Amino acid sequence: MLTLYDDAISGNGYKARLLLHQLDRPYELIELDILKAETRTPEFLAINPNGRIPTLKLDDGRCLSESNAILFYLAEGSAYLPSDPFERAKALQWMFFEQYSHEPFIATSRFLRLHREQTPDVLVDLERRRSGGEAALEVMQQHLETHEFFVANSYSIADIALFAYTQVAGEGGFDVAPYPAIVAWLDRVRAQPRFVAMG
Repeated sequence: MLTLYDDAISGNGYKARLLLHQLDRPYELIELDILKAETRTPEFLAINPNGRIPTLKLDDGRCLSESNAILFYLAEGSAYLPSDPFERAKALQWMFFEQYSHEPFIATSRFLRLHREQTPDVLVDLERRRSGGEAALEVMQQHLETHEFFVANSYSIADIALFAYTQVAGEGGFDVAPYPAIVAWLDRVRAQPRFVAMG
């Protein structure tokens, strides 16, 4: 059976949990508290030297980390990963966008607001991240004005990757109400078969 090392507060971990549920794949969940540095123990570092969750352990003992790599692996051969080479690359394009242009601003802002004392330095950091988060939301808005989903007009791992932290953008100080195409897309994702909420 697959084993997922995760923390309930993690949007990155939620990506894997959502896809596993939608694929109806059984797995064992091992919860680690990142706020208590439980991913920095020698035991976990032996599994993932980078000390991050989520980490997926396969039936044969091999381990895979990085949330979007886990999505790509799990989705192979399913409707959640396009079979056309160009569309597969487009899915990766949006997943790279999520990691480099979205997550560092929106997800990190959420973490800072929820789990760090609001010192002057933290407030400056949050303000510094605002323009990047708004730029990412604007890119998403423009795409979704003419597309139901991010790739090939069908729900895929690209949507899962972007949904995880966009749905809780408000917790990072980003209001999605001014982005109606994003709001409508969030509803479409929630309407997918076997959808489960993050909490």
